[in-house]
Amino acid sequence: METTRQNKVSRLLQKELGDIFQREGNSMFAGKLVTVTTVRITSDLGQARIFLSIFPSLEKGDFEKTMEMKSKHIRHELGNRIRHQLRSVPELHFFLDDSLDYIDKIDRLLKQ
Repeated sequence: METTRQNKVSRLLQKELGDIFQREGNSMFAGKLVTVTTVRITSDLGQARIFLSIFPSLEKGDFEKTMEMKSKHIRHELGNRIRHQLRSVPELHFFLDDSLDYIDKIDRLLKQ
């Protein structure tokens, strides 16, 4: 169960990361639409799990390679934005949220 503080920090990170991806996502993902779907943060606020939805879909290997190269830059940008709200910037772990692909697959199966 998440505390009120964790929920507030999660929403702050989701908002700021969404803005970062809106401004710089085009250069990172070559014109694909990137959405921050969920942010989960540990109780000590030291690590954050960020789930991204990318449309049109991206291969998992391409996503991991891109995020490995860009994660330090994203964390730096995030730190510049939240430096007055949080004492330290959490370590960011990015995951591909494939729930939209799963929903699309279910819809296609039901229409057959």
